[in-house]
Amino acid sequence: MIPGSLSYATRRDAAILIVDDAPENLGALRKMLVQQGYQTFVATSGERALKIAQRVHPDLILLDIVMPGMDGYETCRQLKSQASTQRIPVIFMSARTGTDDVVAGFDIGAVDYISKPLRMPEVSARVRTQLQIRSKSETHEEQAERLRTIVNNMAEGLLIIEADGRIQMTNPACDKYLGYQVEPLAGRSITDLLNPLVAQEYLDYFARYAAAPHTAHNHGTREVIIRHRNGSSVCMDLTLTPMYLRQPLFIGLLHDITHHKQSEDALQRAAMVDPLTKIANRRHFDTFLEKEWQRAMRSGQPLSLVVLDVDHFKLYNDTLGHSAGDACLQQVAQAIASHALRPTDLAARHGGEEFVLLFAETDGDSAYLLAESIRAHIESLQLPHPRSTTSAWLTVSIGVATIHPHQLDNTESLFVAADRAMYSAKEGGRNQVQATKSSGASLAAVKNLVRAVPGNR
Repeated sequence: MIPGSLSYATRRDAAILIVDDAPENLGALRKMLVQQGYQTFVATSGERALKIAQRVHPDLILLDIVMPGMDGYETCRQLKSQASTQRIPVIFMSARTGTDDVVAGFDIGAVDYISKPLRMPEVSARVRTQLQIRSKSETHEEQAERLRTIVNNMAEGLLIIEADGRIQMTNPACDKYLGYQVEPLAGRSITDLLNPLVAQEYLDYFARYAAAPHTAHNHGTREVIIRHRNGSSVCMDLTLTPMYLRQPLFIGLLHDITHHKQSEDALQRAAMVDPLTKIANRRHFDTFLEKEWQRAMRSGQPLSLVVLDVDHFKLYNDTLGHSAGDACLQQVAQAIASHALRPTDLAARHGGEEFVLLFAETDGDSAYLLAESIRAHIESLQLPHPRSTTSAWLTVSIGVATIHPHQLDNTESLFVAADRAMYSAKEGGRNQVQATKSSGASLAAVKNLVRAVPGNR
């Protein structure tokens, strides 16, 4: 029955099956029920009653107990044993009104017991009451079934959690998200799914709510990492809402944001990568340098910067074309990146044909050797450069500067020193490394130098 429709108290199409072997009882009951607008069916035996019940599925059965052949008790047992008829309410009618008889009727599954001889106003009232009860019961069951259907077909995962962190129930989406389609997730604890610190935070919240349900606030939505059954991690938005139903419970809604996070991470990575060479871009390098600069000030460790420029690159582009120039820069970038092996090392394209490398916790001598190995690596690529006056192959000029950062220093002074060393390498004949090994104080002397840009590198 659809919620909001007429109840059985006012409906005129409720079907009632009357089962009695006494024709006078059948006639009197049928006449009264038809006058009240009910649809009626009659049977004079238990066997006949079972067949009619299977066919028409009445809303209520009035069942005599004492009948030849199959009595009312056995008829009721068989009705209750069949899935299609077990929920039809049965009212027994009998002159056997002893306590044992009445109790036996209720034990078999009857909902009421009317004594004979029948008093029609009483029968009418009991029929009306049982139909009203059935109407309400069906309404509640249909609402519960509708709710189950909604929950089971939700795209979001749903779990109900008890105050001690035990998961009481989950829906199929939750089980699928976390890999528990076969093995049940219900019965486990949230400590099996969440980072210990996060799990404890939720458990503390549960305890506060259980102690004062009317004063605790909703926990809201937060991004959490949940442990998948296979051991991997799944990124989820978890929305938690408290509910008090005989005991404090918490409804959790899980929304899978793994794809969103992957896309977000991909965008963040794309924002840090040079689109041509696929190594770090200038923006990423500047951020990385600032972080390592601050760390070096705290630790007192040296910081070395390598600035590298491709020799005669304009001539390379003019002679072989921009496509060849792009391919050249890609190969140079990969060669450079192969020397940035530690988490504290970073290679980046700084602009055009200029590249930079940062080596944290690296002194001047070590940085010089690294720079020389990079120069040799690029020369060993043997990329032909037809118009180079330095070599038949593509070469680079490299400048190195090393500093122990102090509060009065800044990253610009380090860049100026490395850049000037690189121009010294170009002025010295290119395809070489020049280094400036200085303290922060001595680098300060060159930080205001204006960069000279030659017409042909």
